[in-house]
Amino acid sequence: MLKPEQCVLLVVDVQGQLAQVVQQSQQLHKKLITLIKGVQLFDIPVICLEQLPDKLGATSVEVAQSIEQFNPINKHHFSGWQAEALQQQLSDLGRKHIILAGIETHVCVYQTCRQLLDNGFQPHLVTDAVSSRELANKLSGIEMMLYFGAIQTNVETLLFELQQDAQGDRFKALLTLIK
Repeated sequence: MLKPEQCVLLVVDVQGQLAQVVQQSQQLHKKLITLIKGVQLFDIPVICLEQLPDKLGATSVEVAQSIEQFNPINKHHFSGWQAEALQQQLSDLGRKHIILAGIETHVCVYQTCRQLLDNGFQPHLVTDAVSSRELANKLSGIEMMLYFGAIQTNVETLLFELQQDAQGDRFKALLTLIK
């Protein structure tokens, strides 16, 4: 079972016009915001990546506003691992379980996942918080990541796994977020 002190949430490239044209964009944004607000209840750090923000645009406003300390890492490679700032933050945090969400599933999320696996991290792919412009590409990306060793989860399963206990103020806050 996941423990909050082992985890980091990595949100990949939910930005610009692309974030509006991926499959089920509104549902994706809703799931991402629930995920972000949920993990913050456990004091899990949230790291946000942006692919060439000067060309592709900034992180979606609603996503950015849900992150308590929003300070995105800019990148130009498809894989977030190639950004030295991400490697440094993950090293500083010392947490090996990466909760992975964002777009596009079959390109940037996939390549980030592969390189996280190659470097000793365990990605937990939140499949209802990832998307691509085409459903087939999303499904293919998920399948490839699972094949190489990512663990599949979804927003509710992940948050309740972190909680483990159906009582207390945090549990009540989680119920409010999910409902």
